[in-house]
Amino acid sequence: MITRRHILATTLLLATSLAAPARAEDKPAEIRIGTQKGGFFPAVRQRQTLENAFKPLGIEIKWVDFQFGPPLLEAINVGSVDFGYVGDSPPIFAQAGGAKIRYVAAVKSDGNTQAIIVPKDSAIKTLADLKGKRVAFGKGSSAHNLLVAALEKAGLSWSDITPAPLAPADATAAFVKGSVDAWSIWDPYLALAELKENARVIAFDKDVHKPNAFYIANTDFVEKYPALVAKLNTTFASEGVWANQHHEDVAKAQAGATGVDIEAVRRFVDRSNFRVVPLDAEIVASQQAVADRFAKLGLIPKPVNISDIVWKWTPGS
Repeated sequence: MITRRHILATTLLLATSLAAPARAEDKPAEIRIGTQKGGFFPAVRQRQTLENAFKPLGIEIKWVDFQFGPPLLEAINVGSVDFGYVGDSPPIFAQAGGAKIRYVAAVKSDGNTQAIIVPKDSAIKTLADLKGKRVAFGKGSSAHNLLVAALEKAGLSWSDITPAPLAPADATAAFVKGSVDAWSIWDPYLALAELKENARVIAFDKDVHKPNAFYIANTDFVEKYPALVAKLNTTFASEGVWANQHHEDVAKAQAGATGVDIEAVRRFVDRSNFRVVPLDAEIVASQQAVADRFAKLGLIPKPVNISDIVWKWTPGS
């Protein structure tokens, strides 16, 4: 039997709960950030900028290194990494595979830090000369997209070459030994091949298409901590401005952290752009063109719509 006392007690409990202050958003103990060998990340880590930005919130920063993009995105997909930086192709392969990822920011590349190279004495002079040749590339990487786009521009099909999908370390060895005829690769491996092997560039990214790179976050992380994602973007954007003005500091930090030859790193850094921006319509359209190219060639299991996984970041909000 519901009594007057029950009604009063229920009313008092409801009023108390409504009057109580909203519970603060739960915070993770740490944010795990995936990086690759290159870019300005060694300098950012050395400067402790992210650590200082998140320490007042009681959040630690953990850095996790990867050789290239696809394994980094798989780590984001399964939740062992929260946030990371990759080229244009890995997110497309990941999205087509149903990965739990979101585009959260972008870097518009100048197109100078990735190229298709050949040995200095190679008879290959143009992209058309790749027909019938064995070409190395990182499967699912931005270099994969460069190779596909380059063949398309030269009027060649994927079947016109012998693809040699190799991780950077293995491709380096294959290139030096001459077991591949050409190599689609990014910096600092590109700069090293130019300086150490006198490798010759037959096409940079900018000669073939408009490349972009991306900051990617785990879907659950974005949905649970949007304010933290915005803070990560803002902090990296600030560091990007600093990096564009301090190339020598960036180069020294990277060389010290990776052991890569300082001259190769300087070459890489001097032709890099570190400016972090939101994904605008132009960037999304460019990325969609990459996805459509891969779908047409059957390189991904199904077509994807890039805008479906774009998280809107408004700087300053």
